[in-house]
Amino acid sequence: MTPPRRQRRSPGPDRPAAPAPPRAPAKEGEPPNPERLFVIGGEGGGERADIDLVTLIVARADPPVSATPEEAALLRLCAAPLSVAELSAYLSLPFSVVTVLLTDLLAKELVQARAPIVRQKVADRNLLEAVMHGLQKL
Repeated sequence: MTPPRRQRRSPGPDRPAAPAPPRAPAKEGEPPNPERLFVIGGEGGGERADIDLVTLIVARADPPVSATPEEAALLRLCAAPLSVAELSAYLSLPFSVVTVLLTDLLAKELVQARAPIVRQKVADRNLLEAVMHGLQKL
């Protein structure tokens, strides 16, 4: 999923247009090409799903033939539940772009969004005592 390589023309009528040297792939920490992100995410004029970084995403179907490469990658990664933050990191895409892609996939009912499992703030005292007694018996 590397950005497309474009050939830039040399400015000026007196100089013939020479092909630009090939661009090196984006280095770690370097921002991706914003034009490419717009193409991936589309116009984004519609409503976005209520998704945050810890929302778990699970694929409901295999990628259809009409899916974009990014959507297909999302569906393959979501065979097991993954958070939106993990998907963003694995695909090297910003959270906002992943949110747009997931909104489209949710509308097509190809993925399911689940709220994260909320743990209790304080553990159950009976459970802690049972664990403590079990450890003491070892």
